Amino acid sequence: MKVLTIQEKLKQQKLLFDGAFGTYYSQLYDTRELPELANIKHPERVRKIHEEYIAAGAQIIRTNTFAANTISLQQPWEEVEENIRQGYRLAAEAVQDKTQGTDTYVAADIGQIICDNQENRESVAEEYVSICRTFLEEGAKIIVFETFSDIEDIRQAIEWIGDKAFVILQFSVNQFGYSHSGLSARKLIQQAEGIEWIDAVGFNCGVGPGHMQKIIKGISFSGNKAITALPNAGYPQIVSNRMIFDNRNVDYFVAKLCDIAADGADIVGGCCGTTPEYIRKLKEQMNALQTDKKVIAAQEEKEVAVKKDSSFFAGKTGKKLIAVELAPPLGSDDEKLMDAAHLLQKSGVDVLTFPDSPSGRTRADSILMAEKVARETGMCVMPHICCRDKNAIAMRSQLLGAHINQIQNFLVITGDPIPTMARASVKSVFNFDSVGLMQIMSDMNEEQFADMPICYGGAINQGRRNLEVEIMRVKKKMEAGATFFLTQPISTKEGVERVRRIKEETGARILCGIMPFVSLKNATFMKNEMTGIDVTEEVLSRYREDMTREEGEQAGIRLAQEMMALTDDFADGYYFSFPFNRVCMLDKILWRSDNE
Repeated sequence: MKVLTIQEKLKQQKLLFDGAFGTYYSQLYDTRELPELANIKHPERVRKIHEEYIAAGAQIIRTNTFAANTISLQQPWEEVEENIRQGYRLAAEAVQDKTQGTDTYVAADIGQIICDNQENRESVAEEYVSICRTFLEEGAKIIVFETFSDIEDIRQAIEWIGDKAFVILQFSVNQFGYSHSGLSARKLIQQAEGIEWIDAVGFNCGVGPGHMQKIIKGISFSGNKAITALPNAGYPQIVSNRMIFDNRNVDYFVAKLCDIAADGADIVGGCCGTTPEYIRKLKEQMNALQTDKKVIAAQEEKEVAVKKDSSFFAGKTGKKLIAVELAPPLGSDDEKLMDAAHLLQKSGVDVLTFPDSPSGRTRADSILMAEKVARETGMCVMPHICCRDKNAIAMRSQLLGAHINQIQNFLVITGDPIPTMARASVKSVFNFDSVGLMQIMSDMNEEQFADMPICYGGAINQGRRNLEVEIMRVKKKMEAGATFFLTQPISTKEGVERVRRIKEETGARILCGIMPFVSLKNATFMKNEMTGIDVTEEVLSRYREDMTREEGEQAGIRLAQEMMALTDDFADGYYFSFPFNRVCMLDKILWRSDNE
């Protein structure tokens, strides 16, 4: 008898996953240890649970390897690798013994590796590849990525798998349809459907069956990938620091899962709180459903409203764009900043930008400062938003408030770390980097701001040691919706050539950073105290200790004009940062640059 592949089986009927392993294991064995450790310590327990789900009618069994990674198990890779191999073998043996391998599939189960340190992202991505390689060496034909909040860390692993296995990707969202990374269910599915190597997409964990049904019904799936739905049994109560699910809702769970299947889900099953009893009853009801697959139709054509372009560069073709940075005050006195803003009103500036607590030091809020300047001057404003200080909920709230106040241009940056001396009392919050925040903004543009999308851009660090990495970052930001870029200040020919290379490789709209140093002390401070600003000995030689204020400013003006001349053939504009808010220098720089 020919054994059908899962692809062939899905053409004939809907399939049934098993239920939860972890919560069911904890219910049976009160060990207070991760269930994955039982692969080595208690293999008989693991195999028994697999056999119970097979007997209940599950057609896809997930391996007991959800948390089998070096961070969750706190073990070296060699021990984790053995755990993964043993976990797969136990599931495969249970399937072979109970069904002779003809009626049930084994899915290699991979959960999210929790890593809050952005610097370790690369090693996490590499570990996912190693986990996948181990499963494939054991003979896995199906790999399921479960409970993910976004796709970035596993993109490399999915591309590495390619067509070597049937790949299922399941996201976890809350009852409002948003993941821990702040992305909506619709956006997550949209991203996953854009990757050819993913064969099935859907959701697991996070919510009960009622909320999952509502979330799935609110999404227009493309129809070119199978759809999965594995909700929790419901919502748990915390008893003695343990999650306890009420197992009296089996009938309700089954009814909702059948509705989800009727709505178009191809593979259904259970997550936290579900047991073999849930799967047994679900199997009985699924058999009563028609097995003809119901493909969810593509999204209906709708009249597309004309979107207003609110970007600071809208309609300004054929001219160099001018952005000027005004640093919000360290205290509550904004008189100098407001004087500078009023002075710039007649200077032909396209947008005023406001940094978001650079160097991790507290300043007035960039969005609130921008709103006041816009209200009092009528100028276009662009606050910077960094990812250091707020989680996804706070970021979304801030963007909603900004949009209500007609602030629609943003510079998105990851942000500087908290200074060492303040770390004992102040903690950084890095739930995502600038690309992650851009994805949230892209999501909000499609949902909340469809009639008037916000415009956002990113920063370029042309001084990065590995320029190829920076070029890759620029491309990723462009894919996430960035429409412009501001560079770090340029003060050398080498810096010019590095930015030129980025422009050639990416085609990005780039405003070159210009910082006219006003004294030797100012230039020396920037060289030694500010990361990302390249101040060479040649630049320092332009200044003397005994220079007057006017002489120092003239040296800064000449430096700015030289950098503008060197970048004129490729720059789309210039981003000025004036030391001590000396914006009066702008007219002198632009006048001489235009008329010499």
